[in-house]
Amino acid sequence: MKAFFILPGWSILFNTWGDMKRTFLEKFFPASRTASIRKEICGIRQHTGETLHEYWERFNKLYATCPHHQISEQLLIQYFYEGLSLMDRSMIDAASGGALMDKTPAAARHLISNMAGNTQQFGIRGPSQSRMVNEIGTAANQRLENQLTELTSLVRQLAVGQHQPAMAAKICGICTSVEHPTDMCPTLQETESDQPENVGAIGGFQYGKQPYQNRPFDS
Repeated sequence: MKAFFILPGWSILFNTWGDMKRTFLEKFFPASRTASIRKEICGIRQHTGETLHEYWERFNKLYATCPHHQISEQLLIQYFYEGLSLMDRSMIDAASGGALMDKTPAAARHLISNMAGNTQQFGIRGPSQSRMVNEIGTAANQRLENQLTELTSLVRQLAVGQHQPAMAAKICGICTSVEHPTDMCPTLQETESDQPENVGAIGGFQYGKQPYQNRPFDS
């Protein structure tokens, strides 16, 4: 009741209990806060490694923080059920003899409360789920690292294979220069340009002598 003493005009007597309730909710539960809690209730999910009892207690505390949430009991059970882990949902369905949502809200709440109490008593937790998630994550990371290593090695091999022929093609086999290939070597070009003159000189010498050799009647 202390909360009412900080309300504006608290000394004014309320006509009805409804007036008092409405004034209290308007002060401490504005529409934005109510909408936020309702959204959290609708989207609640069981955490990894969280027992059924812990999840059930967290759910009950959540909607208790907003007594005017205006969510029906059936929808509350449905939101809780949809947020269950696959393993706990299967266990509850098996215990209910089919599907939990086929039961009345009161019967469903009673069943969940009993099963949650059992998990608290026997300490039933889901470490296997956490371990499986961690193992799967570790294996996936290892496969990714192996693939990256293989890809890096392949890229290096391709880079080396492309680099070596290019370097070999730039080295001249005659003068060992890296500025031109072998077939473009200036030395080779000079040698080829000198060959026709030499051949012509030799031919001229031979053919120039032949007329004198073929003149037997000259004196």
